[in-house]
Amino acid sequence: MSGNPFLDMKPEPSYIDAGGIKTHYVEKGSGVPTILIHGGGAGADGWGNWMNSLPLFGERVRAIAIDLVGFGLSDKPDPANFVYSQDARDQQLAGFIEALDAGPVNLVGNSTGGLTALGASLMKPDLVNKVVLMGSAGIETGVNEPLKALTEYDFTPDGMRRIINSLANPDFPVDERLITYRHQLSIEPEVRAGYSAFMGWIKENHGLHRSEEFIARLKHKTLVVHGKQDMVVPLSSGLRLLELIENSTGYLMPHCGHWAMMEYPEEFARVTMEFLLND
Repeated sequence: MSGNPFLDMKPEPSYIDAGGIKTHYVEKGSGVPTILIHGGGAGADGWGNWMNSLPLFGERVRAIAIDLVGFGLSDKPDPANFVYSQDARDQQLAGFIEALDAGPVNLVGNSTGGLTALGASLMKPDLVNKVVLMGSAGIETGVNEPLKALTEYDFTPDGMRRIINSLANPDFPVDERLITYRHQLSIEPEVRAGYSAFMGWIKENHGLHRSEEFIARLKHKTLVVHGKQDMVVPLSSGLRLLELIENSTGYLMPHCGHWAMMEYPEEFARVTMEFLLND
């Protein structure tokens, strides 16, 4: 026992070679493979971001929470020899889906994880069934003050507290143990180097977005979930995704920020399962 409940509850780790990236994941349940993709904030990983949702999803599907490249226990290539770009994340997820070799999967992505789900779906359309985009990045919105908590993270506990406060609604009870968990992950040297490289890539590319033509290419059945109090990705972004994605359905959550799976795990799991498991 580690004394940290976030670690003590963590399922046994598994790994897959996803297009050359050794990718860590944890899973619960059985049934249709449903991959949960975390966002890009400092200290994020599959377990930390989906710990409240994984067991709920696992009651009805095979829920799989992965660590993206540079995060958690997945590979963290040296930025001197690897470009930490959105394309790299898309390719990793596409490689993971292919390596999983479990038939068409569902994808559920939060923030940059949503954009990664979208990109991988376009790369492997026949291997993806349905897509859920929750507080998803993708639309060009500029860098607002809450987003600066992520892009200007200083690798201190107070900096991590600022990130978490920007992700959730103002009434969300922030657990100091979660701040500690994420901060400790974020300051590991290889994680820090990869995160800094990705933030640098975002600045060089003037944000994290795709063209509207790119987004409109997604033809899978898609559920767009958005918190009405999302300070990181504005509600207007979710509404634009609904306009661009032909086969999309929307669900707006009141009193919810950027982190529906942490703020309201039961409601998010219920709505998502209804969408994923019903024709």
